Amino acid sequence: MDNQTSLTFTMTAYAVMENYKHGIFTVLLLLYLITIILNTLLIVVIHQNKKLHQPMNVFACMLSINEIYGSSALLPAVLSMLISETHEITVKWCIAQVYFIHTYGSAEFCILAVMGYDRYVAICYPLHYHSIMSNSKVCKLVAFASIYPLVLFMCFYSLTVQLSFCGKVMPKLYCVNMELVKNACTNASASYISVVGLVFILILIAPQVTMILFSYVQILRVCRTLLKKSQGNALKTCIPHVLSLINFTIGCLFEIIQTRFNMSHVAFQARIFLSLYFIIIPPITNPMLYGLGTQMVRIQILKLFIKYKILPTQLAK
Repeated sequence: MDNQTSLTFTMTAYAVMENYKHGIFTVLLLLYLITIILNTLLIVVIHQNKKLHQPMNVFACMLSINEIYGSSALLPAVLSMLISETHEITVKWCIAQVYFIHTYGSAEFCILAVMGYDRYVAICYPLHYHSIMSNSKVCKLVAFASIYPLVLFMCFYSLTVQLSFCGKVMPKLYCVNMELVKNACTNASASYISVVGLVFILILIAPQVTMILFSYVQILRVCRTLLKKSQGNALKTCIPHVLSLINFTIGCLFEIIQTRFNMSHVAFQARIFLSLYFIIIPPITNPMLYGLGTQMVRIQILKLFIKYKILPTQLAK
């Protein structure tokens, strides 16, 4: 691929947005800034308060770090392309973008799986929670959620970087692996990598899906034996995780469907929203779910705002 690093792909989706690019630029820039502010705020608040150094909050920080990573890997590039005159991207940067986007999505799903396991231990073994979720165990789960998607994706990614490209059209707002494969010179290689891609997705998500399903089957089984009030309290602690999981899964399905199937019958504005959903909506809603949606974190956020005289003192009472 070295002799093709000067080759560029034309991002044709931006041409259709020409008349609305300033409005879209403003909205995306605002959403990006909100994403960075909310996730940074959650990380700072949890880091500065030792009483918040609980396993679930540690995983919430991991989630926020990954949200910042994913958003920063894609949205600045989209904003830059919006105001560009050529709407072109080099092969080298396109392949890098594929790596950033896919590792973001893989890591997000791994973190959500670890969070599901945490809820399982907290509800099914409340008396042994701190002994099971020890610092050592939390470190191992953090390492799994961080390293597993990176190592697994690199195995698949190594096939993509060996391709030679003859096509020059990328009909999206950003580069994804499937569109790169479609631009490959050799159909046989493209077909092979497409099949490997599907297998890779299954291998990547199978352990996480198994962990999440097992966790919630056991949670529901235990909740059936609890009093109604205890049932409600237990399930209430799962709400942020379930909403985050559903939100991110929907966003990924939107992207997979658009990449694998012809969506020309869907309005272009809708396709833009659906293609950016997984990189905008979860990064904004997750810090709200784990920040404003968690009482201890919410109190510390209010105290932080009061400390810097952003809010009146009465709100902390």
